Amino acid sequence: MSRPEVEDLVRTLAPQVLAVLVRRSGDFGAAEDATQEALLAAVQHWPAEGIPENPRGWLLQTASRRIIDSFRSDQARRRREDTVAAEPRAADVPDRDDTLTLLFLCAHPSLTSASAIALTLRAVGGLTTAEIASAFLVPETTMAQRISRAKAKIKKSGLAFRMPEADERQASLRSVLHVLYLVFNEGYTSSGGRRLHRTELSAEAIRLARLLHAALPDDGEAAGLLALMLLTDARRPARTGPDGDLIPLADQDRSQWDRSLIREGVALITAALTRDGIGEYRLQAAIAATHDIALRAEDTDWPRVLTLYTRLEALTGNPVVTLNRAIATAMVHGPDAGLAMLAELDDRLPGHHRLAAARAHLLEMAGEREEAIRHYTAAAARTGNTAEQRYLTLRAARLRAGHSTSRSPIGTE
Repeated sequence: MSRPEVEDLVRTLAPQVLAVLVRRSGDFGAAEDATQEALLAAVQHWPAEGIPENPRGWLLQTASRRIIDSFRSDQARRRREDTVAAEPRAADVPDRDDTLTLLFLCAHPSLTSASAIALTLRAVGGLTTAEIASAFLVPETTMAQRISRAKAKIKKSGLAFRMPEADERQASLRSVLHVLYLVFNEGYTSSGGRRLHRTELSAEAIRLARLLHAALPDDGEAAGLLALMLLTDARRPARTGPDGDLIPLADQDRSQWDRSLIREGVALITAALTRDGIGEYRLQAAIAATHDIALRAEDTDWPRVLTLYTRLEALTGNPVVTLNRAIATAMVHGPDAGLAMLAELDDRLPGHHRLAAARAHLLEMAGEREEAIRHYTAAAARTGNTAEQRYLTLRAARLRAGHSTSRSPIGTE
């Protein structure tokens, strides 16, 4: 197996190993350090020596040795050795996956929302500190400190490693849902690098969302988030061309969309919308479903999309939702109406590449070619994702050459 394949495998297994060590030792920081050392050993040895018969067991055995050695090296902690289970043999590792329990621990209400999300992205989602910092628009050093403080607070609090009881669960659920949403988004559109997709992250987010929905089958927002992920991921096969270039929603070959995921997602959101109340993930899933059931771009029910975005904006106040509502407004009432709404976002999304890209597209719709070129160019300079940069640069180049471009901007997915 190649090194990239080994890295993908250990990324998948990492939260499972970490969860077991946290449950056994009660020390989040030590467990994470031991897990990282075991992962590094695997990446160094497995490409040449081959994958063990039980890779999860190998990682857990190696990490357990590391954590026991760590406790022994600190005389003040010697008494804690008794809390660490006897070193397991690889063949005896239980099949139980504690990842969902780890997810709720990381999102515990004793942590601030920002810290809980950051810690979970690091421990469960497998994102690097730099990637998390990019998602939160803060310096990497700030994010590293935030994660360290979160781990220290969990350690100091002595929180039990268990799924919360029903009366405790709702307090953590919102953070858990937001974490999974961010992990999926990082996988669907990477914040940096050459790849548009990081499928290992979106697949892990979907796996965890399925676990969460199975544990909370009557929760409308858990169902809505899973539906949103499935309906969005269904479009991934058509989202890039053979050369890896980004293909926006309106230009995609819809025959490539995964119809089984669409059917599953539509069934989930249809059932979730019949429950009491409404939430942001159900509204987003309803928007995604509206796009997915349109067999052609021109069949999209834009008035319904606009109505849903209006409700979502009233619920969340999120400026990115306002941006998408502006795009839907332009599709229903014309580009000038959409541009007027985008003008209200300059102070709320300063320097954001999606704002520049949306403005460029609506200016193009309005026939303002030179201004559209300027904003496409600005958007390309502001995104850290190479595929998005190529797409936006090409849009500007095609306009300079006198050609029309895509029917939809980045951001309508």
